[in-house]
Amino acid sequence: MDIFDKISKNMGGPLGQHQKWSHGYFSYPKLEGEIGAHMMFNGKEHLVWSLNNYLGLANHPEVREADAQAAADYGMAYPMGARMMSGNSKHHEELENDLAAYVGKEDAYLLNYGYQGMLSIIDTLVDRNDVIVYDAESHACIIDGLRLHMGKRYVYQHNDIESCEKQLERATKLAATTGGGILLITEGVFGMSGAQGKLKEIVALKDKFNFRILVDDAHGFGTMGKTGAGTHEEQDCVEGIDIYFGTFAKSMAGIGAFVAADKQIVDYLRYNMRSQIFAKALPMPMVLGLKKRLELLRSKPELREKLWAITNALQNGLKERGFNLGVTNTMVTPVFLEGELYEATALTRDLRENYGIFCSIVIYPVIPKGLILLRLIPTAAHSLEDVQRTLDAYSEMAEKLKAGYYKENRMVVA
Repeated sequence: MDIFDKISKNMGGPLGQHQKWSHGYFSYPKLEGEIGAHMMFNGKEHLVWSLNNYLGLANHPEVREADAQAAADYGMAYPMGARMMSGNSKHHEELENDLAAYVGKEDAYLLNYGYQGMLSIIDTLVDRNDVIVYDAESHACIIDGLRLHMGKRYVYQHNDIESCEKQLERATKLAATTGGGILLITEGVFGMSGAQGKLKEIVALKDKFNFRILVDDAHGFGTMGKTGAGTHEEQDCVEGIDIYFGTFAKSMAGIGAFVAADKQIVDYLRYNMRSQIFAKALPMPMVLGLKKRLELLRSKPELREKLWAITNALQNGLKERGFNLGVTNTMVTPVFLEGELYEATALTRDLRENYGIFCSIVIYPVIPKGLILLRLIPTAAHSLEDVQRTLDAYSEMAEKLKAGYYKENRMVVA
């Protein structure tokens, strides 16, 4: 059999199955123009609710200036090579020190990518004798990290502390026979539901069990907590989180990630994470640009205040109009509707073509059959006028859905 034969017969998972009709519109769409609340899609201006540009830093003038100046001074090649061999710099180290101080840890280590970084952290921390306990709704990067683990893993029901405790009991018994340790992995903010991970309650389980906690706080870093340091700050359990992971792709509007912990743990990762040891260092324009972004995170709380003003206006308005937002207690705003796949595509197209509103659509198998999830991401770049426009459009869309309009008009174009 030719290995390509199966590709011609089966394009992979559910996303691949839909690619012929979804590509370029529902998947791989092209948003063009200045990054912000209003961008161009298919030649028309759209109000965009699908970018994780939480604090509006993507086009902040100080950020643009820092990025441009660093590119002019260093180009994209410097420093050359992996950091361990020839690609280190004082700016990389300064950024690490600043990040560690911000999130309340002794040390931090820069990572080239968030997805690859989380996967590699897991691979580096555990061996075949160790046991992993993890949340059922963990991000794909965590799941792929688990696939590399040659030992046992136990999953607990999403944000269910009783279930978590039961899996820790199982893990403790097994670890006693293998001689290994236990790593518990969860998220600070779950990107689909918007729910905070129950970090403080998990930390409290350390009184009963011997384990370490790794938190993926991709959405919480820069947005949650009094100073924006993260969900562990929001829940007042900074010291209880053993390993903190944050990305630059969301609140920092950049690329890359970092891991923070006690210095000994970070040094261990520095010298054992193969994906970083054998990869070229982050280019200097990214590093200097990230230093400016972090400076703004720390010095301009009004950006975070604006994010939450927009978030509260959007979420309160949707709730007042009867929309189901699930269990979100963060800025991530999921809107759950009942409907089939063809209704989901029709109403999404209606929102884009006739209302000029662009948001992400999520369907089965990410969520159960018969449900539609429209995920909105409020940012500091949005305005209250944007919120009102969206509320009005959603109210009309919901009435159409209830009346069966999207069953009869499967592709609605103005």
